[in-house]
Amino acid sequence: MTGTLLEIDGLSVRFTTRAGVAVAVDDLSLEVRRGETLALVGESGSGKSVTALACLGLLPPASAEVTARHLRFDGEELLGAAPDRLRSLRGRSIAMIFQEPMTSLNPVLSIGDQVSEGLRHHHGLGDDEALAEARALLDLVGIPEPARRLHEYPHQLSGGMRQRAMIAMALSCRPTLLIADEPTTALDVTVQAQVLALLRDLRERLGMGLLLITHDLGVVAETADRVAVLYAGRIVEEAPVEELFRSPRHPYTAGLLRSLPRLTGPREALVPISGAVPDALSFPPGCRFHPRCSAALERCSRAVPSLVLRGAEGSGHRSACFAVDEAPDVDLLAARTEEPVG
Repeated sequence: MTGTLLEIDGLSVRFTTRAGVAVAVDDLSLEVRRGETLALVGESGSGKSVTALACLGLLPPASAEVTARHLRFDGEELLGAAPDRLRSLRGRSIAMIFQEPMTSLNPVLSIGDQVSEGLRHHHGLGDDEALAEARALLDLVGIPEPARRLHEYPHQLSGGMRQRAMIAMALSCRPTLLIADEPTTALDVTVQAQVLALLRDLRERLGMGLLLITHDLGVVAETADRVAVLYAGRIVEEAPVEELFRSPRHPYTAGLLRSLPRLTGPREALVPISGAVPDALSFPPGCRFHPRCSAALERCSRAVPSLVLRGAEGSGHRSACFAVDEAPDVDLLAARTEEPVG
């Protein structure tokens, strides 16, 4: 299957707080195609989860202002859609694996009740049919003794099994788009590998599009087809996964890659990115990364760089950086780390 499944064009999200207006997402555009995995990468607070919740219409209307030129799922405009229509899409056509299943699962309902809820609501199955399907789903995601687990509660399951139960809930109605928000957070590496393998297998079997939200570049390398790098609410780079890891075209992306430990070669000290993500209440002018960037130019503090195509035509490799405009052949991974301009 080919074609665009989710199209986000010019999405902005602002929250009204007592301290002022916080800009969580600013003019973000991306698309998820059928049968592919797009990873949305960035530090905590960069706007990844807010983007997903805005697509599903789950942000609080009293404090969140959501605007966009288009926000389409399978050609249908979601922005401004009636609440009943959004409820009919959520769970059935678009599903989400939320962060931290211990807080996302209802502690007073059994696992079977929670996994079967979507089947009863969207497909009209009776209690017995829905529970039978829920048992099959728990088996599909690799939970041992699924018949017994149906009647257990979240606190009785291990972290890995709770995560798998969340995946079973998300897949219960066979969605065409799955949004996975940090699906491997707090899991040990063995369970993490099992969950990632499960998501890959289910994506191939069900033909889903997968929007994977994470800050873990190891997960990205193993799972994604394309990557969009988010910094302070803006996409600064987007590329096929192999090209992004081989030749990043934005200093922030290169900084993320340089901070990863190497498993081969000589032992080297990690190179962290200096500074911190700016406050959403008062972003710096120009490129929002320039106070932390060792390659920043004078104009980086005044003007906002546009996302432009890098590399071969058709590669889809885009980045927003004046310094790379000036020196398009620079190897950012080999660039010496210096003090940022400030």
